[in-house]
Amino acid sequence: MAEPFRRHDLVRVDPAAWDAWRADRPDLCAVPHLEGWAAAGRPLIVRRRVPGETGDAVPLGLPLPPADGKRRIGLALPASALSPVPAVSLAEAAADAPASWGPAVDALTALGRRHGLVPRPFGSLLWQAVTGLTYLSAASDLDLLWPCRVPVPVGLLDGIAAVAGTAPMGIDGEILLPDGAGLHWRELRDAPEDGSVLAKSLDRLALQAVAGLRGQSPA
Repeated sequence: MAEPFRRHDLVRVDPAAWDAWRADRPDLCAVPHLEGWAAAGRPLIVRRRVPGETGDAVPLGLPLPPADGKRRIGLALPASALSPVPAVSLAEAAADAPASWGPAVDALTALGRRHGLVPRPFGSLLWQAVTGLTYLSAASDLDLLWPCRVPVPVGLLDGIAAVAGTAPMGIDGEILLPDGAGLHWRELRDAPEDGSVLAKSLDRLALQAVAGLRGQSPA
């Protein structure tokens, strides 16, 4: 049976299910923000299962703001307690980015438009946009997901690299394949055609052959 959620999906948790989970975790009772997280409608993110995690519960993560220790809270809840949250595009989150990021954000949004793609933030920019809490700092990178067909459009990877070469922040992130697997964009760009790259999905890490993943420029 297909998984109801994929890695990087945002979900909201039923407040009653959230309170029940918190009641089972007295070790977290003093952690800031957790008490009203679900009631405020703030989301969690679907993460990769770690070794030893089994069962049908959906693996979830909640990173705390840096001012609160930048701790990552991991949990798992049944799919019946979750509802999907629409993906946030880079263009939608742009207002929450530092002003100095503006030209790079605009260039990446335009790059996606040229290829018929909609880049999505994750990491600090996403969490600041969806929670209203402070996650971004002067040292933050811009983490992006690029949902792509296969082969990856010609020029996309070089286009990201060109923006990254002049951007004031690091540009990290993944190419998301139709099956939900994520490939680091720079690793995919730099790998030889007969090589492989690490693919991350909900349940596994696996090496994936590069052959056929990247579009080829006309001869």
